[in-house]
Amino acid sequence: MRRIVLPVLASVFFMSTIVSAADKQIPILIVDGQSTIYHYWQMVTPILKQELEDTGLFQVTVATAPLNDGDFSTYKPEFSKYKAVVWNLDAPDWPDNLKTEVDNYVKNGGGLIIVHAANNAFPDWRAFNLMTGVGGWRKRTDAAGPMWYYKDGKLISDPTPGNAGQHGARLPFLVTARAPQHPIMKGLPPTWLHASDELYAALRGPGENMTVLATAYSDPKNHGTGHDEPILIAINYGKGRVFHTPMGHDGLALACVGFVTTFQRGTEWAATGKVTQKVPSTFPSANTVSYRVDLALMDPLFAQGLTVNSSAPKK
Repeated sequence: MRRIVLPVLASVFFMSTIVSAADKQIPILIVDGQSTIYHYWQMVTPILKQELEDTGLFQVTVATAPLNDGDFSTYKPEFSKYKAVVWNLDAPDWPDNLKTEVDNYVKNGGGLIIVHAANNAFPDWRAFNLMTGVGGWRKRTDAAGPMWYYKDGKLISDPTPGNAGQHGARLPFLVTARAPQHPIMKGLPPTWLHASDELYAALRGPGENMTVLATAYSDPKNHGTGHDEPILIAINYGKGRVFHTPMGHDGLALACVGFVTTFQRGTEWAATGKVTQKVPSTFPSANTVSYRVDLALMDPLFAQGLTVNSSAPKK
């Protein structure tokens, strides 16, 4: 009898341990479903999901939205079930009821994480632009707000007229910490080299309640502005916290250990207000790029051995 009961008890204990661990995980929702032809969201979402799940801290669900002009009648993400929402969607607009739900969700304490081209979305939705702080493209101009960048150690608000958003060829670039005591940044080196990526520049927006965590120099030799551009951002919106990373164009950029670490830590902060994760020993230095091959290979182009496209298409 014991030979039967003991394994059953062991199985019950093992299963209860799994359930207990799952109960302690932070529920996260990834919203995706639309982008321009320059951003392959179908590739990006699995990588983001994998990066969060690798920590053991997060339980991740994906809610793929219809196209902007599609049928939203059955698209009903229950935002309140999640501690934070990762935004991998670049749509021009959304139904008013969903926009209101997102606005109320963040205002009332929900976390929001904006990744790369997600800051191109919703140019005419005032609340979204307040949540993201800055954005680009989709016909944004200085009407969206000033450009924001660092100069002489200070954050500058520049109202010079012009379009919002530009980038050069995809090359590695140096990231400089600007708020080293922020929970997301604490323990990170003062500078580190990010893998080849689009360095977004000339982003514009209201910039309210915005803390620039890190910048990167947009080199005029690579179609840049000559400014130290915001590359990691934290925003307070109502009771909610927003982490915004303009990095992460493709598999190589997403696989950079610097991106992985700041995305994981930024998600935890947006969801809970604190960061418990340690900085990995493989974090890049000021002279060396560090990336995870397993994540980069999730990008079909990288997996096929194709060279990284160094062109800078207009958006």
